[in-house]
Amino acid sequence: MNRLHRARSPYLLAHAQDPVDWYPFGEEAFQKAKAEGKPIFLSVGYSSCHWCHVMHRESFQDEEVAALLNAHFVPVKVDREELPDVDAAYMRALVSLTGQGGWPMSLFLTPEGKPFFGGTYFPKEDRGGLPGFKRVLLAVARAWQEEREALEREAERLSQALWRSLNPPPGPIPPGVEERALEALARAFDPEWGGFLPAPKFPQGPLLLYLLARAWQGEEAPRRMLERTLTAMALGGVYDQLGGGFHRYAVDRRWRVPHFEKMLYDNALLARVYLGAYRVLRKPLFLRVARETLDWLLSMQGREGGFFTALDAESEEEEGRYYTWTEEELQEALGEDFPLARRYFALGEDLPGRSVLTAWGEEEVRKALEGGFEAWREGVRRRLLQARRRRMPPALDDKVLADWSALAVRALAEAGRLLKEERYLEAARKGAHFLLLRMRQGGLLRHVWREGHLGEEAYVADQAFAALALLELYAATAEWPYLEEARRLAEAGLALLGEGRLPLPAKALEEGAIPSGESALAEALVRLGGIFGAEYYEKAQALLEREAHFLARHPEALPGFLLAHRLLQEGSELAVPLPSPFLREAQALYLPLTQLVLGPAGALPALEGKEPGLLYPCRRGACRLPTDRLEEALKALKAP
Repeated sequence: MNRLHRARSPYLLAHAQDPVDWYPFGEEAFQKAKAEGKPIFLSVGYSSCHWCHVMHRESFQDEEVAALLNAHFVPVKVDREELPDVDAAYMRALVSLTGQGGWPMSLFLTPEGKPFFGGTYFPKEDRGGLPGFKRVLLAVARAWQEEREALEREAERLSQALWRSLNPPPGPIPPGVEERALEALARAFDPEWGGFLPAPKFPQGPLLLYLLARAWQGEEAPRRMLERTLTAMALGGVYDQLGGGFHRYAVDRRWRVPHFEKMLYDNALLARVYLGAYRVLRKPLFLRVARETLDWLLSMQGREGGFFTALDAESEEEEGRYYTWTEEELQEALGEDFPLARRYFALGEDLPGRSVLTAWGEEEVRKALEGGFEAWREGVRRRLLQARRRRMPPALDDKVLADWSALAVRALAEAGRLLKEERYLEAARKGAHFLLLRMRQGGLLRHVWREGHLGEEAYVADQAFAALALLELYAATAEWPYLEEARRLAEAGLALLGEGRLPLPAKALEEGAIPSGESALAEALVRLGGIFGAEYYEKAQALLEREAHFLARHPEALPGFLLAHRLLQEGSELAVPLPSPFLREAQALYLPLTQLVLGPAGALPALEGKEPGLLYPCRRGACRLPTDRLEEALKALKAP
């Protein structure tokens, strides 16, 4: 047993019995490295990462590899989801060293924590063009003994270069930044299968939400990209056709064969994307996928209200085993429905002897069944789910992360508001109360909770995502405590900006899978500005200007900041003084660039001088003439 037996993270606990003398990331490990003059071996992964499990079985449970690690290094193990700042800092260093990144992340550091060599997955022995991990360990140990000063100079040079490149001075947002982003996306767009080339293809929830806002405003190019991508994803194997929810990404351009882990953040973002896209594009498929994904989110909510982090990619030590099928298994489960189901699922051998289920045959089978398709599909889905539940399920990572849980709360609150479904709204309330009552300490939401134990770390993203979730709950319920808590958390997020504890800058330069805490905070501040006044707009503007350098270079990589920028430039408010006969109708509107302002007349700055019974479309507090017609107010809000 090593020092990880005291950890909270299921990922770290899985390594607690390794023969490797693992340390958690922290001062104890760095002090040992300095005292003994050894380099640190930093291994970063997460519980649902397939190749992390492979390297665990091949190397970290192997006595020979463990002896090398223990003799020549101080081994440190990190759960990237538990310490996202550590992950971001060292992933940027790895990309600088090798030109690519990924997990497991394997880095060699000086005793001061500065990297000098690294990679991702290493097999135990040389294989498939990859150097074996044993050979890598021996070579690095020899180099450290013989060339330590040169390695330390290289590590210092890399560290200084990262600080310079990742901390440019703030400046004005470049003109035309959003159009240049759209041009870059158009060049990368796959017109046949949607998404952005090359493969592997990731869902990119923040980017899809940005395209959705532009499609809502009537722009044709974002609308076309969005519809093609969402349709292909919904019918592909990246979507769990039986249990709902999306896998992490697809290895091919057709979205057919996924890596099978299911992440809370992907599905919270994609539930919002599909529900909003249904409102904009009116495609019934999108509503069905939204509902099934929302229901998957409900399945990840613990009894106390927090949302669990992820489901593993593998079961029975085989990736995708739980989700894939042989023809014999399908025939046994479906009987006489199998021939039609075979066409519906478009079976093919995607893994050795097994098929990933798609819905590529939906149109063909829908035509064959005429009016009975939905009932047939639901019956097939129910029987296959029953059969699947008899298998060994993937492992659940049952830690609760404040930022990811907040994404789920926001998705469910928005769904409860738009669909007028109380079960989604109740789940959102329960999740919000868990965040505020169980995960807040000293005025800050702490990042990690598991089995009653709360971690100490608190990040901007925890405060910002929760502020947005509570603003959505306020819009869905008109209950003021949510608004006040959102304001407090946004202020807490501002206070955390710039805090750091690492020898490298902890900054990610893209928002592929999840928005950054800073862009989410900018969005929250703009929304609060529509309620409380101009000081919040100024704070949001300052946040955006901190990213001006990166927005100028690669705007398409920062869709969360682009969305916050668009909201600041073109966003609006719909003030509904209460009591109002329009409350429920206004709450059911899909308004991605509009903040609902609800409350008794005069009770908030944005409600000063406004009469109950009327609707007030406003921009930055300047309101047009009030109206008693919802369609007229909506038209005013969408107008540029």
